[in-house]
Amino acid sequence: MKRIALVTGHFPPSNLVGGQRARLWSQYLPEFGWEPIIVTGDPAMYEERPDPDLALLVPKGLRVIHAPTYSNKPIRLVGDIGVRAFMGTYRVLADLARSGQIDFVIITIPSNFLACVGRLIHRRFGIPFGIDYIDPWVHRWPGVEKVFSRAWGAHHLGNVLEPWAVQGISLVTGMSLGYVQGMLDRNPEVARTAVVAAMPMGGSPEEFEIVRGLHRPPFLFKQGDGRINLIYAGALLPRGLTVLDTFLSGLGVLRDKAPRLAERICAHFVGTGTAPDDPRGHQVLPRAERLGVAQMINEHPHRIGYVDALNHLINSDGILVLGSTEPHYTPSKVFQGILSRRPIFGMLHEASTAVDMVRRARAGTVLTVTETQLPTAAATAEGLRSLLEDNTYDPGSVDWSAFQSYTARESTRSMVDALERAYAQSRVARAA
Repeated sequence: MKRIALVTGHFPPSNLVGGQRARLWSQYLPEFGWEPIIVTGDPAMYEERPDPDLALLVPKGLRVIHAPTYSNKPIRLVGDIGVRAFMGTYRVLADLARSGQIDFVIITIPSNFLACVGRLIHRRFGIPFGIDYIDPWVHRWPGVEKVFSRAWGAHHLGNVLEPWAVQGISLVTGMSLGYVQGMLDRNPEVARTAVVAAMPMGGSPEEFEIVRGLHRPPFLFKQGDGRINLIYAGALLPRGLTVLDTFLSGLGVLRDKAPRLAERICAHFVGTGTAPDDPRGHQVLPRAERLGVAQMINEHPHRIGYVDALNHLINSDGILVLGSTEPHYTPSKVFQGILSRRPIFGMLHEASTAVDMVRRARAGTVLTVTETQLPTAAATAEGLRSLLEDNTYDPGSVDWSAFQSYTARESTRSMVDALERAYAQSRVARAA
């Protein structure tokens, strides 16, 4: 069995997305002939609140190496774990490569800075490497135009570091091709020589069964209280705020047209604040107040644990999936929503693969958006009303075969298909 080092700045007990990608891949990699070794930062040095329950979902026997990580105390000079764990990660990988314990290295980004460690290991030991784009690296996020701002600095630093980090790369993967296309356009040699593949985060039915077996009551709402409890769990993207406003406006129209239905709705927004651990960093509630629908909203701005998030999805009456006006955005929460066996109400870009996924699986209702056009508030209200008044939703009627290709197992299979090709090409290149 070949061995792959999965490098990620965060891993359980952190619930950040990079750690989840590595955790899900490591769950299934041995089925496809690769033994995973996780190389990550020291959890004692994480800034984010830990989620000890995630240990329940980490594959038994998985080898996890915590690289030495600089502390950001007592003075916080650098917060990014990729910077603070960079040298420690390099030394761990160098030891693994020197002793012949790894055949491939793949780095999940963010943290973007860690991407550079792949090329360093490749140059010194000849180990082929890849980068997995959970988000685009060089991207014009709102705020990059403000000179000397944090966003401006990150954007310009990325323009310098990314071309260096991808030189000699064997494998480029991403949540969707849109996440990597900009890099390929800027680096035509990489587009010509590297294996490129996209695969979603995917959902794991096994972890939902584990959570169901815990029999935990939700703490954001009380079951059987007569309310229709809808859940949105996850961060808000800057280009998703207009989608959020359309949803909130739709609630207002629904309140006017179907007041008895509307008065029962409580839309819970979890982890949507300005910072992961700030209980006062509300973003949804102020917008709901301006639109006059605050009584239908409950915002829990800071993150809750991943296991608790899954538990709330399972015990809700419906899942909200509000996407972005960016065409490449494919929210991973779609997979969790379907596996929660609750109906989905989505507002997603028409080019998002999640639109076809939900519709083919008959897992709920999706309204589409584009960069320039959003559904009307009336159309949003009607979509919500249709979903909530339709009592025919039955998890047994969901076409699970339509969803099969979006599971974490199939995502891992797709990654391994690309990995095998990249590994074979690198061996040919080294022998030439």
